[in-house]
Amino acid sequence: MRSLFLSLFFVLGTLSLLGQSITDLRAKKVNTAQVIKYTSSLLQEARKNEKASLGKLQLLNSQIQNRNQFIGGIESQIQVLNVYIAENTEVSKMLKADLDGLRKEYAAMIRFAQRNKNSYDALLFLLSSENLNQAYKRMLYLRQYAKYRKSQVEIIQAIDTLLKEKIVSLEHQKKQKADLLAEKSTETKQLEGEKLLQRKQVQELQKQQRQLRKKLREQQKQQEELDREIERLLAEEARKAREKGQFEMTPEQKLLAADFEKNRGRLPWPVERGVITERFGVHAHAVLKNIKVKSNGIEITTQKGSEARAIFDGVVSRVFAISGGNMAVIIRHGSFLSVYSNLKEVHVKAGQKVKTKQEIGAIFSDSADGNKTILKFQVWKESEKMNPEIWITK
Repeated sequence: MRSLFLSLFFVLGTLSLLGQSITDLRAKKVNTAQVIKYTSSLLQEARKNEKASLGKLQLLNSQIQNRNQFIGGIESQIQVLNVYIAENTEVSKMLKADLDGLRKEYAAMIRFAQRNKNSYDALLFLLSSENLNQAYKRMLYLRQYAKYRKSQVEIIQAIDTLLKEKIVSLEHQKKQKADLLAEKSTETKQLEGEKLLQRKQVQELQKQQRQLRKKLREQQKQQEELDREIERLLAEEARKAREKGQFEMTPEQKLLAADFEKNRGRLPWPVERGVITERFGVHAHAVLKNIKVKSNGIEITTQKGSEARAIFDGVVSRVFAISGGNMAVIIRHGSFLSVYSNLKEVHVKAGQKVKTKQEIGAIFSDSADGNKTILKFQVWKESEKMNPEIWITK
């Protein structure tokens, strides 16, 4: 019994941890499912324009990445359930073995009691004692024996109940696993369809290499202009600080920067809903071979009519237009800057204080590219470009 309960202690502890793991995996799965659903709605809108476009391909790429993540989450749940099922099976075997042993022991005890059930025998057992002390000990033995029989019944009932619970739990886990395997099969078919559509899009877009190269040059030019404007702003602020004899941030700016830093990974998105379709850093072009794309921020595809919003409290440092790239807004958060571009109109002005999630401008929708609505978003720490994805909520 001691070994049984020690084993149960460790196994049930493991199952508790697995339960937490399953809960976390399910939460991530729900979040990914929501992103997939939203991306599907954007793709549905994009498909109204039958012409292949880079925006449509980027959405597909994002959808495939999320679908792979979703399938990976299902596989992780199955792996955890496999461990859970194995542990439950082992616990059930241990409980059944111990229950069988206890029942055999109890049956033997009952047979012995039946053979010696006559109260005359018990009395004779007491009276045959050599002295009073031995008689007392024999009386205690008879009482303890009766008590032990009763406790054996209670233990058998408790283990029987626990065994039945484990069997029900085991069947439930097996059903969960079967459901997940079926879901994985469905999602894999969806993924295959999306990859087929992705290949078709790439093939069609490869016929438009001249236009794509031209568009890439325009985007690089706009990015360079945006970078120059940020650098000009930083230089101008530094010059003003020198003229005023200020070489450090004000206490308010320090507090704002510290609060911004503390919320790393928890800041709200710069749009209410969206999908990241262009990531930070240097990576291969989605279509053009041997061409690298350098992005100082991320691009978030969202619905037509969406608004850009501030990711944190701050002060608008600059509002300006980019040649061929619509409007841009820079907000300062102490030593940090958040940059929002590709806005068709702006609701704020330089020097204005803004609050977290405050709408700052309407995002431009490109009617020539299937009403593609993209916010270009950057985060800087003074002159250092940061990856915005590490700052916003996952």
